[in-house]
Amino acid sequence: MLWIALFTLQAPAAPPATDIYLADLRVASGRVSVGVPVNVTARPGYDNQPFFLPDGHAFLYTSIREDSQADIYRYDIEAQTSIRLTTTRESEYSPTPLPDGSGFSAVRVEADSTQRLWAFDLDGSRPRLVLDSIKPVGYHAWADGHTLVLFVLGSPSTLQIADASSRGAHGEVVARDIGRSLQRIPGRPSVSFVQRDSVAGPWLEELDTRTHRETKLVKAPPGADFFAWTPGGIVLTASGTKLYQWDPRRGSAWDEVADFAAAGLSSVTRLAVSPQGDRLAIVAVPAAR
Repeated sequence: MLWIALFTLQAPAAPPATDIYLADLRVASGRVSVGVPVNVTARPGYDNQPFFLPDGHAFLYTSIREDSQADIYRYDIEAQTSIRLTTTRESEYSPTPLPDGSGFSAVRVEADSTQRLWAFDLDGSRPRLVLDSIKPVGYHAWADGHTLVLFVLGSPSTLQIADASSRGAHGEVVARDIGRSLQRIPGRPSVSFVQRDSVAGPWLEELDTRTHRETKLVKAPPGADFFAWTPGGIVLTASGTKLYQWDPRRGSAWDEVADFAAAGLSSVTRLAVSPQGDRLAIVAVPAAR
């Protein structure tokens, strides 16, 4: 008897449909307050990974549109318009301004699915490799003008430091089994990241990129995945529809400062604070979807 096995090939799951919202942000007496969020990318599909430019007048973000490619866009806050910066056969993610202000870096998924870090001019032109031997890169942060901190995919994922002044630099592994959120800490040569621990749970930690010393900061709230710092040193994170703050000068407790459910948001994930500390970008799923 001949047995015929039938297999169904499944395409990779599409990224979730998300929008980016903008809200006014204020800090008074160590307490964060947030205005009403406004949806600035209201359309079907994936709009995510906002990062403000240094002047705070615009932010970069990743968008997937009809061609199914992830490209980098710039949203101008005053003009309320988006401009496409990259139009490539590859996909680009996680746009991050270069420390010297001359352009931005992004993770490019190349034609053979290799994920490496590339740099572009501010208008999306002149793509060039930043680091050619470190892969697959998932996320990154600039600690200073030449020091990169990278989330490198693997089993487990690793936190690596590399000197971007040499394209052939190799990464030094400084932590393993980390979360996806890498953020430069204002005012010092450090980056925050989440250290996962099967016993202690996830902790937000600080990495001094000069000494490579790691310091535990605070335990992450349940369901929180992404974090952002205000210029004054307050940490923001979200879980569900709620926004929380942690001020290291006020103890170890997270305080709820907003609930975006009334504004029609659900599944809040990424956050970005403007360099001036006056605006908050919020990635969420509109509740009606």
